[in-house]
Formats: sequence, C-alpha cells, structure tokens
Amino acid sequence: MYTLVLNAGSSSLRYTLFNSTNKPIYKGHVDAIGLKNCHFRRYLDNGIEKTSKMFAKNHEEAISYALKRLISDKAIQDLKEIKKVGHRVVHGGEEFTKPTLLISSVIKKLKKLSELAPLHNPANVAAVLASRSLLPKAKHYAVFDTAFHSTLPQKAFLYGLPFRLYKKEHIRRYGFHGTSHNYVAKQAARLLKKPSAKLITCHLGNGVSLTAVKNGKSVDTSMGFTPLEGPIMGTRSGTIDPAIIFHLAKKRPLEKIHHLLEKESGFLGMSEISSDIRKLRANPKAAGTTRTYDLLSYQLAKLICSYFAPLGGLPDAIVFTAGIGEHAFYIRKLVCEYLRPFGVNISEKANKDNSTEISTQSSKIRILIIKTDEELEIAKSI
Repeated sequence: MYTLVLNAGSSSLRYTLFNSTNKPIYKGHVDAIGLKNCHFRRYLDNGIEKTSKMFAKNHEEAISYALKRLISDKAIQDLKEIKKVGHRVVHGGEEFTKPTLLISSVIKKLKKLSELAPLHNPANVAAVLASRSLLPKAKHYAVFDTAFHSTLPQKAFLYGLPFRLYKKEHIRRYGFHGTSHNYVAKQAARLLKKPSAKLITCHLGNGVSLTAVKNGKSVDTSMGFTPLEGPIMGTRSGTIDPAIIFHLAKKRPLEKIHHLLEKESGFLGMSEISSDIRKLRANPKAAGTTRTYDLLSYQLAKLICSYFAPLGGLPDAIVFTAGIGEHAFYIRKLVCEYLRPFGVNISEKANKDNSTEISTQSSKIRILIIKTDEELEIAKSI
C-alpha cells in the first residue's frame, strides 16, 4: 500500500510517494505549469536532481504526467497500489481543524474558502479534482495549513476591528505553515524529551512565520488573516501600518498596491537585488544586503521576544527550520545576538555547521535546527 502526498501551488506541483512504513520512495516536482519553461524535476536519494522538459497546461495534466512517471520510473507497477492521497490545502477556515476525507460536500466548502485564500486554495482544489479523477479508487484527504493554529485563544486571533466582522465575515488571524510548525515542534519535544516543552518555531523560507507552541499546541503565530502578515519575506512586505495602503491608493489602483505588497516587497524590495537570501549572500558588501539582513533579524528577534508572554516565560527552545532557517547561519547568528540579554549563547562552529543544536551548555534557551518535512507529516496524519 502506498500513500501519495500532493502539494499544489498556483503553477507548480510537488509530490512524494510513501510506502506502508511512511518511507519516501519517490519525489518529483512539475514547475511552471501552463508556461513555456514548464519542466519536471525528480529528486534522487543521493540528493541529485534530474530535470527534463515537458509541458502541462493545467494541474490535471501535471498530475497525469506525475503519475505516469511513477510507473515509468518503476516506483510502482500499478496506480491501484496508491490507496491514500494527502493534499496540502492552505486554508481550512474555522471549520476544518484536522485531516478531512475529501467527499463532494467538503470540496464545495473548500471552493467557498477560496475567498479567504485566492492565491492558494484554487490551485489546491484543482489538484484535488484532478487526482480524484485520475485515482478514483484511492481515499483522498485534505490536510490544512491553518489546522495547527485552530488552538489559538480568542485574544490571540482577534483583530481590533468591530466584532461583527469576525462574526459575519470570519475576519481573524488564521496562521499558516501549520504542518511545518507542527512537525518541527513534535521533533523538538522528542529531542528535548519534554512533551510539554515551551517552543518558538521559526519557519524561515520564501515565506516566513513564527509560532509559539505550548504543550504541543499553537498559542500564537505571526501570519494572520492571510500569509502577508508577519516579518518581511521573499517578496512580501510583512506587517505594515495599514494606513500606508490608503496613502498609496491616492496615486495607485488597489490591484497594483496588492501586487506591490505581495510580489515587489520583502527581501526583493528592501535589497533591490533579489528575493533569494542566497543571492544576497553573494553580495555581502552591498547596502541592500545589509539593510535586508538587519531588518529581517531585528523583526525576527523582536517577534521571538513577544512570544515570551503567551508562553509564560522563556521558551525551552527556539527552533529554526525551512530553507533559510536550516542553512543561513549568518541570519541565525544575527537573531541570536539580539537574544543574548535573555541568556542565549550559541557555538560559532555548530552554527556554521548547521548542527541540530547550536546553543552552548551555558545557554538558558536551547537553539535547535530541525529540517522540516511537511510531506511526511501529511502522510502520517491520514
């Protein structure tokens, strides 16, 4: 019996095939769906990627191609061997707080939730419909990015808006990257041998979010009604004074302002070099690089400290994960320097080596690096 996990973006499809013991045996990625530069990447066990040209005009064609590759690359002999399919769905609203079997009534509700996540949920739904058609015998489940944050107390998820907007239009903090935060929090608790550990998990990639975790539950998180809130990200502005939008609207249409906040800001807009931290690292003396590093590390440290309150004191550990969190030792160093007054000490060597634990024995807070695995968390949960 095999489990297939699908992670559909607006123009991409990542997928992983797991065997009966939840061991990954095949990983693939269809990128640039519907575009001329559409291609397929297969990830091999030795870390090498094999890229080949192909074209898929939509998610159905992308999934069809992905399934054919499972057969042609001899990962499985027959598609009927796939018994379960787990779909990463970004927004589950307030109703969907656990993995959910994708029956027709649920899919209808997911379509309605696209109003809350217009950049993500439509692609998720398209992948669900396509895979149900191509794998009709398998059971299909949705696993929601927002689900882990369903434990937020009301004081953490409400905004200072008229309460009727929450009651009627469900405007509140939802939080995202929940599957990643859940996975690394579990791993950290095991490493610490403390199921009730107080943790701050930092998912730092092109998208950036932090979560305060207490007794295995999310009690506060940085992303909000949408993934735009929080620290600066690859191309997202992060949290800003909302009045800035009204000021910009005097000369720009709202569509352009939305694009500016989502696609032109963050690391890209601040550095004026790139949205990719690695490319900034290649230009260490550039003023834009310094600006971006300073702003990102300051915002991260400030947010980390703000979570001491909901956790009821210092955390047992701060966990760095995702692309930047796992590899950008220079960002971790800057963040931890801000935390020295709270007793944080890290080993320069362990940090540069991306070791699992980079804090010293004298550190009052343990600093961990844990590789996230959202696909494995999805596979285990269904």
